[in-house]
Amino acid sequence: MKILGIESSCDETGIAIYDTEQGLIADQLYSQIELHAQYGGVVPELASRDHVRKIVPLILQTCEQASLTLKDLDAIAYTAGPGLVGALLVGACVGKSLAWALDLPAVEIHHMEGHIMATLLEEDKPDFPFLCLLVSGGHTLLVDVQTLGQYQILGDTLDDAAGEAFDKTAKLLGLPYPGGRYIAELAEQGDATRFKFPRPMMNRPGLEFSFSGLKTFTRVTWEQEVEHCQTDNEKHQLKADIAACFQLAVIDTLSKKCLRAIKQTGHKQLVISGGVSANISLRETLNKMGQNHHFKSFFPSLKYCTDNGAMIAVAGAMRFKHKDIEQNNLIKAYPRWSLEQLA
Repeated sequence: MKILGIESSCDETGIAIYDTEQGLIADQLYSQIELHAQYGGVVPELASRDHVRKIVPLILQTCEQASLTLKDLDAIAYTAGPGLVGALLVGACVGKSLAWALDLPAVEIHHMEGHIMATLLEEDKPDFPFLCLLVSGGHTLLVDVQTLGQYQILGDTLDDAAGEAFDKTAKLLGLPYPGGRYIAELAEQGDATRFKFPRPMMNRPGLEFSFSGLKTFTRVTWEQEVEHCQTDNEKHQLKADIAACFQLAVIDTLSKKCLRAIKQTGHKQLVISGGVSANISLRETLNKMGQNHHFKSFFPSLKYCTDNGAMIAVAGAMRFKHKDIEQNNLIKAYPRWSLEQLA
């Protein structure tokens, strides 16, 4: 079975075709980063309009890459939520309309479920059940994954997600958008011991996250210390040291909450997904922690950490395998949609 996956929840238009026998056979991605960078964040209306322009050409390019026509497809999977409602509606309308026109089954895919299943694109993949740290610009979740559709959220962020905190800290330091990659690069030049940044909510039980206070601490530290910089080199080093201290604080918080959840659930497998899972220091920290505490960490390839069509296609393949096919003709988008509502 060949499943077309469509992802348009935010600022990436992702299209992919997954074959249940051959695996991923085609994958196309268009990023709107340059479009939104001048505004320092995603502008929803611009995102929706760009999806409209790019989505059909990308579908045709993906079919060409796979040496297929639209008539060779067996099913359509598309992101129905959560995300920006206008962007979601573009993918939902195209996905559902394409399914009607080709007389194919269609299925709504939860964006977060797509991220959870992204590691199934790899040769080394986890088995159910497992613990998942889903960490991105909009979400920071610890999820107990029993099987497809059976999810229990063990911990969520009370305010900013980790990726959002990276972006806002980068903007504070005058770095480009999106900020995660630039913070990581700058942190390599910094001294992570220069300042003692807090580890939010580590002094209390539970698995919840909070990063707004860490972001505020970063801003205050920058404003107090930059006054003492006499040269551009001193100012650059201050930025690098703050980036290193900030990144270490986030990674410490994420990794220690993961270990706490591993002990609580008894799982021996940890899946890390979402845009922040591309952070090399986070990967190294969790791999080392896994070796010391006898669990194994699984990461998607770097290109499948951020939003992409491949994760929607593979999640769609799993849904079709379990006969989770839409039985109605409604086009829906869910800006807010809890993982725990899935079945």
